[in-house]
Amino acid sequence: MTETTFFIPSLNMMGAGCLSNAVANVRRYGFERALIVTDSVLHSLGVADKLGAMLAAEGVFSAIFPGAQPNPTVGNVETGLALLKQEKCDCVISLGGGSSHDCAKGIALTATNGGSIRDYEGVDKSATPQLPLIAINTTAGTASEMTRFCIITDEKRLVKMAIVDRNVTPLLSVNDPELMLGKPPMLTAATGMDALTHAVEAYVSVAATPITDACALKAVSIIAGNLRTAVAEGNNLAAREAMAYAGFMAGMAFNNASLGFVHAMAHQLGGFYDLPHGVCNAVLLPHVEEFNADIAAARLKDVAHALGVDTLGMSDRQGADACIAAIRRLSNDIGIPSGLTQLGVKDTDIPTLAANALKDACGLTNPRRASQAEIESIFRAAA
Repeated sequence: MTETTFFIPSLNMMGAGCLSNAVANVRRYGFERALIVTDSVLHSLGVADKLGAMLAAEGVFSAIFPGAQPNPTVGNVETGLALLKQEKCDCVISLGGGSSHDCAKGIALTATNGGSIRDYEGVDKSATPQLPLIAINTTAGTASEMTRFCIITDEKRLVKMAIVDRNVTPLLSVNDPELMLGKPPMLTAATGMDALTHAVEAYVSVAATPITDACALKAVSIIAGNLRTAVAEGNNLAAREAMAYAGFMAGMAFNNASLGFVHAMAHQLGGFYDLPHGVCNAVLLPHVEEFNADIAAARLKDVAHALGVDTLGMSDRQGADACIAAIRRLSNDIGIPSGLTQLGVKDTDIPTLAANALKDACGLTNPRRASQAEIESIFRAAA
């Protein structure tokens, strides 16, 4: 086995009610002025103000930047960075799902490295660790609260930039399921399928290791047992906590084994059409794994078993087919759209989407190489 490196935040807090201890830790780190990066919904609901009050009780000043869009842009990062400099903040706190975390990472990275966030597209392009980041999660699935991945939309090129950089790993991740209660069913479904995609792509990745394998398969098993309940019963704390653990473990897997063509392709849909990332992943996942099955059938059979399929007596290919069928059943049960056409994707755009997907860093660890024509074919099969 080749040498590997395992990335994860130095401190990770999990469980109902852990937010209070996390806020106390901000002061223990010695930070005095925080920029809270969040989205307009959480800001309007007063969640960011509540966090600000908790920080104030610990003697920490905070300024709120509520400008993280669902697919955060270069412009969002630049506006947030200007506020951070104006308020002389010494740390960043992201509050929300993947959009808030990614926007915060972009702000924190450019705060210490300078230039534009565009300069850091690709793998390990920065020279200096970002400003310290505390990532407080309010959804279960993206795992951006604990990864070295930062996805920012370049609104000029209409592409999502994959920034994979050890220097954007948060200092502290916080998964308090009490913050996840009552989230809308479709948001829960989309983020849950995002977590499943992370786990599956990490498990079939060419960079998988025994550590990432264990995390990925356990995440799949927990998702299979809890996602339907979390979608149907938004205030079920046990299901929410289970999904928080699953999302985190899937993050541990892909943060180190990386991903594949599902994410490389989904990033283009998000950048081009401003579509929800988790939904794009969910639609593409079975089609990409159909493509991968010739190479990764044995691994997909393992995933099928983790999904609850009785694979005893199945060949590897039968197990792979059963895996893909189980993924489709789960997506259907939780209301994921069946195809890209429903999301407004146009056939005439597919050549551009495919060309950009082949440039995405996430595709480098897909188990099977692909041509432009093959990526276009997968897009069309998913339509």
